[in-house]
Amino acid sequence: MTFKNQLDRILEKLLISLMCILVLDVLWQVLSRYILASPSSFTDELAGFLLIWVGLLGAAYVAGQKQHLAIDLLLQKSAPAKQKHLLRFINVCIALFALGVMIIGGSWLVITRFQFEVSSAALQIPLGYIYLVLPLSGLITLYYSIVFIVEPSEELK
Repeated sequence: MTFKNQLDRILEKLLISLMCILVLDVLWQVLSRYILASPSSFTDELAGFLLIWVGLLGAAYVAGQKQHLAIDLLLQKSAPAKQKHLLRFINVCIALFALGVMIIGGSWLVITRFQFEVSSAALQIPLGYIYLVLPLSGLITLYYSIVFIVEPSEELK
């Protein structure tokens, strides 16, 4: 089993777990608000944080599965010989975005949240932990892009 396959399986299990927690959290919010008439104070914030994690890790996962949203008209119209080069160029662009915005920018966001000791209102969790998913998903996306740059023929299947 390759490292990519192991990473795929870990992400699958993590995303399923996070989605289950998110569903239970929202369900508890609805029950506590409408049945118990005493809304829980932390569930709204927790749902938002879980949604951030599911969204960013999910985006990294689908990028690794080559199922991300893309406009591939140019790719479809290209000759097979040019498709390989175009796929490399696209993955280089994705890698540069992941490195510059998600990893470098996300790391700056995480570091500054910890430096300024910013915590969430209801849960009192340092926001650096919440935003840690940004550089993490950037690293995963960067890894997948490098895999597809090295082996672009694998992506054409």
